[in-house]
Amino acid sequence: MFRLGYNTNGLAHHRVLDALELVHALGYEALSLTPDVGQLDPFRLDPEEVARVRRRAEELGLELTVETGARYLLDPLRKHAPGLLDPERAARERRIDLLCRHVDLAADLGASVVSVWAGAAPGGAVGDRRGEVGAHPELWERLCAGLRPVLARAVAQGVQLAFEPEPGMFVERPEGYVTLVERLGADGDALGLTLDVGHCHATRDLPVADVIRRLANRLVLVQLDDCKDGEHLHRMFGQGDLDLPAALGALLEVGFDGVAAVELSRDSHRGPEAAREALERLRAALGA
Repeated sequence: MFRLGYNTNGLAHHRVLDALELVHALGYEALSLTPDVGQLDPFRLDPEEVARVRRRAEELGLELTVETGARYLLDPLRKHAPGLLDPERAARERRIDLLCRHVDLAADLGASVVSVWAGAAPGGAVGDRRGEVGAHPELWERLCAGLRPVLARAVAQGVQLAFEPEPGMFVERPEGYVTLVERLGADGDALGLTLDVGHCHATRDLPVADVIRRLANRLVLVQLDDCKDGEHLHRMFGQGDLDLPAALGALLEVGFDGVAAVELSRDSHRGPEAAREALERLRAALGA
């Protein structure tokens, strides 16, 4: 059975230790940490705080994972910039350094997975549109070159690295993840898949249950949210087009035993209420 978790990008106004207590009290079994300027900032880490977070998570029996989606850690004016596809080598190396910092933090926290994504390409190029998968080979090479040192760091630290297709980025569909693994060659064996079930509706990779079944052997982390078809906006379950019982049923069917974490990054203003409501809807969908 997978472990239900909650992502701290939906608890942005909470201290990490408070977030641990909150999700545990509600009944979650995991916390997906999104290090940010106010929560375990990778550039201003306090080793004692990291140790306290790890110790308390272990005491509460909460599994930890690490997300790398903070918006303005590297550039206070440009969201998610610079990235792995930036034209400037020095800019790309800043992103690589940040991702490696996340891997090191995950190792110190005892977190099971670090999740990454491609980032946006110059001019908004997409490498995995239907009928065009593999387009922009020079950008694919840039992405692979950026991921290889992060994969090497993860292997050395004993941390599982996972890749998330993200709508609006260079790799936005599950098929793009498959292409990426192939292009990485032997290095791709170490790269797991983070699947956001809402994103499947945003990119119309449907039904979600079939995507889960097809890629089950690569799946290491799941993000849970609802989206309307063709729209990338994370919503509470029941407010989009996701068949939540079918998606969760497919996870059970394939024997997924990792973390499936709710990601409601626009709901921090009502974080405790959103986390409570999400868990109620998840339990109802599971028949629990």
